[in-house]
Amino acid sequence: MAILLSAETKVVVQGITGGAGKFHTGLMRQYGTNVVAGVTPGKGGTQAEGVPVFDSVLQAREATGANAAIVFVPARFAADSVLEAADAGIELVVCITEGIPALDMARVKTFLAGKGTVLIGPNTPGVIAPALKCKLGIMPDMIFSPGRVGVISRSGTLTYEAVDQLTRLGLGQSTCVGIGGDPVVGLTFLELLERFEADPDTDGVVLIGEIGGNQEERAARYVAERMTKPVAAFIAGKTAPPGRRMGHAGAIISGGKGTAADKVAALTEAGIIVAPTPAEIGVAMKAALERKQ
Repeated sequence: MAILLSAETKVVVQGITGGAGKFHTGLMRQYGTNVVAGVTPGKGGTQAEGVPVFDSVLQAREATGANAAIVFVPARFAADSVLEAADAGIELVVCITEGIPALDMARVKTFLAGKGTVLIGPNTPGVIAPALKCKLGIMPDMIFSPGRVGVISRSGTLTYEAVDQLTRLGLGQSTCVGIGGDPVVGLTFLELLERFEADPDTDGVVLIGEIGGNQEERAARYVAERMTKPVAAFIAGKTAPPGRRMGHAGAIISGGKGTAADKVAALTEAGIIVAPTPAEIGVAMKAALERKQ
């Protein structure tokens, strides 16, 4: 039915008493997400949005059985919040925070290597499974619909645009994941494609990339060599000049690599239908599914 999330997902909100944490906790609960606890050091024993607040993630997990966390903590503390959740045994951490230094996230990635914690983000809108009515994130859930198309994206707003198109075309979504727009992130395109390939409830995948890095090229190689399900894609940043960051911290062409043209070429060569404009992402996915039949 979904990747990453399940009917057993129990969520702890780190930074629940802050403005963003409190606001989105209310929206997540309204959608149906099982938010069981919040964490703000020094405010243990209180409540926020009808949810008990604890001083640490470990206390919250031991008291409620929480197995997923979402981080609404300022950038200077966010990396340590992810480490705290992982150290407490949380299985899935979604870090919404943007502006975290890349060196901090490199330290987090090193710590998480070989551990049982999966990280989404940072600088992400989160993850949502419409059929489960479960979201860990800030996305507008009213545009999502249950179905069999997976979505992976480096851009939050383009995720919403693509999902709205899919829903209007009658193509519901199994799971939608924003991987984050920073240079150093948790799960990558390739790792999520592997999960969607193994998911019996996903028939096809939309991949939304952008300039900078080589994630899209690596994903293209995987699709060409291992993927049996159809993939459609869009690459943002075609007009971006080299050396100038566009939108996200990770969206920068450097050393003549990471251009939109390079990525489109790699994806096309792998047999992926690449939408020429954002307005054609849904149509591209529909065409990819029909071509596979």
